[in-house]
Amino acid sequence: MLCRSARLSYLLARRSLGSKLVQESPISSLEDSSRRFISGICSSSTVFSEWNSDSGKKRICVGAFHANCCQSRCFHGTRSMHARDYYDMLGISKNASASEIKKAYYGLAKKLHPDTNKNDAEAEKKFQEVQRAYEVLKDEEKRSLYDQVGHDAFEQAASGGGPGGGPFGSGGGGFGNPFEEFFTGGGGMNDFFKNIFRDRGFGGQDVKVSLEISFMEAVQGCTKQLTFQTDVACEACDGTGVPPGTRPETCRSCRGSGMIFMQNGPFRLQTTCSQCGGSGKVVKNLCTSCKGKRVVRGTKSIKLDVVPGVDDNETIKVYRNGAADPDGNQPGDLYVTIKVREDPVFRREKADIHVDAVLSVSQAVLGGTIQVPTLTGDVVLKVRPGTQPGQKVVLKGKGIKTRNSAYYGDQYVHFNVNIPVNLTQRQRMLIEEFAKEEQGDYDKSAAAAGGS
Repeated sequence: MLCRSARLSYLLARRSLGSKLVQESPISSLEDSSRRFISGICSSSTVFSEWNSDSGKKRICVGAFHANCCQSRCFHGTRSMHARDYYDMLGISKNASASEIKKAYYGLAKKLHPDTNKNDAEAEKKFQEVQRAYEVLKDEEKRSLYDQVGHDAFEQAASGGGPGGGPFGSGGGGFGNPFEEFFTGGGGMNDFFKNIFRDRGFGGQDVKVSLEISFMEAVQGCTKQLTFQTDVACEACDGTGVPPGTRPETCRSCRGSGMIFMQNGPFRLQTTCSQCGGSGKVVKNLCTSCKGKRVVRGTKSIKLDVVPGVDDNETIKVYRNGAADPDGNQPGDLYVTIKVREDPVFRREKADIHVDAVLSVSQAVLGGTIQVPTLTGDVVLKVRPGTQPGQKVVLKGKGIKTRNSAYYGDQYVHFNVNIPVNLTQRQRMLIEEFAKEEQGDYDKSAAAAGGS
């Protein structure tokens, strides 16, 4: 098996140089304590790595051969035999899906956020490790490369180094930069290595709140003033993270470029400067209010337009109205979950509504007219004679307007019959006479049926 760092150098060199990689030599075993990989690049360059079992050091060299004389440049790295990989950091398996990765990250980020662990000195370091792992595993291309070359080689390629020099630097001749296409071309891995070690994530945090409205407000639409707690730009420093009047100085580590370069023969890697976070500027004093974070916990108020026809438990997304972005670029989004209070008259079923209408005994028997409430006001409804309890009629187009269309739902009127409990003497007499008439008709019908 090839040393992982050598595999990374080999894979990236082949991708960048393409046809210039003209020959490969097989893996050759040196001794029990080391392995070597050699490949020719334009017939004049060699990449090889060694593992020294005595010192526990890994040695990767890039050199050029000229007339049996080898000149090489080497760097060393110590590999922890118990190093955790990105999957372990997030507590997931290597076969985890994208949704499982995201769920694990948000759970750990909330648990380890420095703002909620102010007394834990290790919390910020763990938080950054979780962020770094998530930025790699959430991207299919980065995750695939990570799985191919392994944790140590991937971390080594992303680590910083001094400004490049030598015959293969930006000002030299020869091959130029064989990783130019992969790391800086097309915006692919360049963005990844620029931001993987940043202290914060990208953009502001999303905010979730709930809003309670009445039934009629949901049907007709309304405008609400919504106030909630979230991260807002620090007013003391105007979101700069430094006291007013403070001027940032040029970062000495990267000389203001925001990037650190590592030169190894023909290979030139770059990563974000850890001292300035890629800004190229550093400050000595931080804002005492936000401690340099540029945002503080505060109150935010917005005017929310609730569209007509919104239903209970629906969520409205308001773009860029969530938590403020520490970098001032893109605030998070606001998610408002609507809670609709029950109405004493109307019941809703999607675009249709239902109401109850109570009839007296005489109305149910003889028929007549009643007033029925609708969303736009009361209407007069004709009741047919002999209406039975539980019967219903439909009022077409009296329901709720469907969003993004001209269609209205229907209104269903459900009839109930009110049976009187206390009767006057005359009412009782009339009911009794009705009962006799009803019984007489029954007896005549029975006799006629018996005679036949």
